[in-house]
Amino acid sequence: MSTSSDLEPPLTRAAAQAPGAGAPPSRSATRWVLLAGAVVLIALVLALLFVSTPNPDAAPTTLGFSLNSFFVWLGGLHPLLQIPIVLVVFAVVVAVLLLLIEYAPRHGKPYMWIRLVASFVIPVLAFMLLRPYQNAVLYVVAIALIAGGLLFYADYRAREGAGYFFQLVLFMAPAVIMLMIGLIVPAISTFAKSFFDKTGKNFVGLDNYVWTFTNPDGFWSVINTLIWALIAPTVSTIIGLAYAVFIDRARGEKLLKVLVFMPVAISFVGAGIIWKFVYDYRQGDQIGLLNAIITWLGGKPVGWLDAQPLINTICLLLVFIWTQTGFAMVILSAAIKGLPPEQMEAASLDGANAWQRFTNVTVPGIRTSLVVVLTTITIASLKVYDIVAVMTGGRSNTTVLGFEMVNQQQRFQSYGHSSALAVVLFIFVLPLIVYNARQMRKQREIR
Repeated sequence: MSTSSDLEPPLTRAAAQAPGAGAPPSRSATRWVLLAGAVVLIALVLALLFVSTPNPDAAPTTLGFSLNSFFVWLGGLHPLLQIPIVLVVFAVVVAVLLLLIEYAPRHGKPYMWIRLVASFVIPVLAFMLLRPYQNAVLYVVAIALIAGGLLFYADYRAREGAGYFFQLVLFMAPAVIMLMIGLIVPAISTFAKSFFDKTGKNFVGLDNYVWTFTNPDGFWSVINTLIWALIAPTVSTIIGLAYAVFIDRARGEKLLKVLVFMPVAISFVGAGIIWKFVYDYRQGDQIGLLNAIITWLGGKPVGWLDAQPLINTICLLLVFIWTQTGFAMVILSAAIKGLPPEQMEAASLDGANAWQRFTNVTVPGIRTSLVVVLTTITIASLKVYDIVAVMTGGRSNTTVLGFEMVNQQQRFQSYGHSSALAVVLFIFVLPLIVYNARQMRKQREIR
């Protein structure tokens, strides 16, 4: 007969037997403390980013050493010395993390003190190495100490036993730090800058968003992006599905698929240059393929990339569809081949013709793949930049959000407008990402 103690997790029993272990912690109390600490941390980080004004000429305050000074020193060495030094530093950091992951999570007072010291020392060292300046060091130390305190508190209160949460955080910390530096902090900074003027100093409220939807450059970037997001994935998927169905039944299937898939291997810049020659328009001899055909048939050449309204946008769309159709074909062809043949046989026995089998058996059977292809191509169309930059440079109302965002920052040095365009682009992409995440979760549940 098993007792209730036999059903407890081993780490929980070990934590209960550890010196100083108290009553089982309250989850709600722990959550409220962690939530309050997270709010304070976020407030301090925002204050550090947007309220404090570090002096670029100030020296590092406490350590007298920073990552910046390390890389400056490293850059002055011979290249043959730089590689082993970087490898040694990387190996030392990894060794310390592995040592803490393996050694510190054990039970007992000595290990508890190791975790306590590590929880505070590691955040302080990490932040100080980022070279806090004289008037920012208080923010840095406060952030580091609060982060360390929350880590130790959450680890102490973990139901799985002391050391479990500490180990989990150490495993996740490198990826989370990279995510923070490369994605989360820039996203917050971009959102904040969208409410300031082009210099980033004067608060202008929603003026940048008003400019986005009223100024010709901003307005056409939004309209064209919506056109790209509606037409490009739909047409690419339909043509890709048609190829997948018919090529599977044709002779030379492999060769035909290679020919259709080849544009996928071409970069958007390369595709733009190729099609720019196709649309080329000039006085005299026409070297552009399309205008050469038109003049050969007796017509007059057309400046396709300057033709308005929306004709030039459609011309750019054709380039994108040309590069994405092969991707759609490969994914959908694999999905069709994975359908159980018994379903087709049953539909045939029921008297369904080829079209009915396609609409009632094939399409529902590959619905998940269709969703993946549509959302993937839609996200790519929302972020398009290269094709517009290479073929038109955004002239003649062909600009899109991705191009105009870069154009406003690099050409006009208008960080406020550029940030507002980036936020609008993010709002367009976000629903697709959420939808994809939900579909993936449903697939896991089904499996």
